[in-house]
Amino acid sequence: MQNSDFLAVSPRTTSTSVLLAEAAQRRGMRVEVLPTARRGNAHYYGGPLYAADMVDELGLALLEPTDAWLTLLPEAYTGRGIRAATLAEARRLVRPAFVKPPTDKGFPAAVYADGSRLPALPGLPAGTPVQIAEVVSWVSEFRLFVLDCAVVTGSRYARHGRLDVAPLGDCPDGAGAVAFAAELLAAHRDGLPSAVVLDVGLLTRADDPTGAERWAVVEANMPWFSHSYASTPDRVLDVVLRSAGPRDRLAERDRAFCRHL
Repeated sequence: MQNSDFLAVSPRTTSTSVLLAEAAQRRGMRVEVLPTARRGNAHYYGGPLYAADMVDELGLALLEPTDAWLTLLPEAYTGRGIRAATLAEARRLVRPAFVKPPTDKGFPAAVYADGSRLPALPGLPAGTPVQIAEVVSWVSEFRLFVLDCAVVTGSRYARHGRLDVAPLGDCPDGAGAVAFAAELLAAHRDGLPSAVVLDVGLLTRADDPTGAERWAVVEANMPWFSHSYASTPDRVLDVVLRSAGPRDRLAERDRAFCRHL
């Protein structure tokens, strides 16, 4: 970290942006609210639409998981069938399915009774990429912040589909979430950027008569646009700074995960 490094945050204030700003100030970093920012080496926390407008001006390298990463994982890690498709294909569904944009938030990720229930919104052409997944029930879900293939902090954020936040250390399944993530990261370390958010959880399937719970990946996300929940802010900041920092510090292995270069 250099003396000229600063954290640029989007104008929309969130609880996570406040916690990260406080963590940055504790280590002597300036915090600038965009669009005003002084010269220096910028790091960023905020939304993707605002980032797209500022990425070149600030000279940022924004790390993002690839759209295809989740669909290419073996079902041993996903726990359900997931495929890449277009919005037009999803609209032809005649059965319930979980449909989501791969990384952005162009429409709500949710279980839709059929394709006719998907939203018709301006700016969502027929070729918009989506992911279509089998419907499962999530018993508990965890957000893990990962740096160099190691979980550095995390928290539970939901139980049975409802917000239920708790630090990893207070959760009976917290150690299991970290162990599952470590196994996944060891097997697929080249498929993700060096700084990433990994959501994992325990799921059950309606077609399993035993009702057995199993660990599975929910999704991977950009740290610079992820809620921290009950994770340790200073450790979250470490991951955010790597995930959205100066282009001249971008590691070669991460170049493939920067869509704005």
